Amino acid sequence: MFFDFLKTPPVLDEESVQWQFELYEWALRNFDADIFFNQSILVEPSNKFFPGHADNIEEMAQLIFDKVREYAALKHWPCRLTTDQSCTTQSPRIAISGAVRDMKGAESEFVVYEDRLSIVYDPRQVRNPEAIIASFAHTLAHYLGSMAKDMPPGGEDNWPHVTEILSVFMGFGLMFANSAFVYRNVTCGSCQPTTVNRTAYLSQYDITYALAIFCVLKDIPARDAAKNIKKTLRSYFKKAYKDVKTRQPALGKLRALRQDNRLAQ
Repeated sequence: MFFDFLKTPPVLDEESVQWQFELYEWALRNFDADIFFNQSILVEPSNKFFPGHADNIEEMAQLIFDKVREYAALKHWPCRLTTDQSCTTQSPRIAISGAVRDMKGAESEFVVYEDRLSIVYDPRQVRNPEAIIASFAHTLAHYLGSMAKDMPPGGEDNWPHVTEILSVFMGFGLMFANSAFVYRNVTCGSCQPTTVNRTAYLSQYDITYALAIFCVLKDIPARDAAKNIKKTLRSYFKKAYKDVKTRQPALGKLRALRQDNRLAQ
């Protein structure tokens, strides 16, 4: 007991770590392990990943959203952007041509406007690109998660937290870590954001650990991701990355799902 103070504190509590690995397993089983391992990329907050020019806020929001949807392998989903905060992101059943996720899929032109998935955004967030990218990804993760064949670890009670990890799984961990900001809206529930930041449900450390899992599974060197992480999290990310790499049995279990997915096809 006397020497406990010399022990290195854990990067993240063990219960949270195990939950995140279980969530990755759930996501790989439900949302195409081959796409994750072979096609998903670590999306960076840069003009290289989000090129283009827009003349107004609406056009810029659409430009950003189209790239988010593409990187998420959901560009074939019929969606519509709206600033109407009264809209809810319920989970309607929609007709999607082909696989749920498809990097090469094309959106159907025959889905009427009213039947498209509502993607609600705050125009003020357009001035904070990382926040709006994360918000778009989180909304898409909500819809995607609702299509899983089984409930995620933690169940519906942790749904916002689950879909944040699912967003990291889709490749948007950098934006989630950099834009994590929890606020409480005291004006009118959740219908009118009070800042241009996004609402975060998990801490920046939980998200950064999930990002480390993504990078290790994808064989992305720590330095390649760390250069795009805000300075206050870089040291933590490197520690998380090292911690994840020590968990070879858990990593092996996740990598095995890649082969299982191929055999099932």
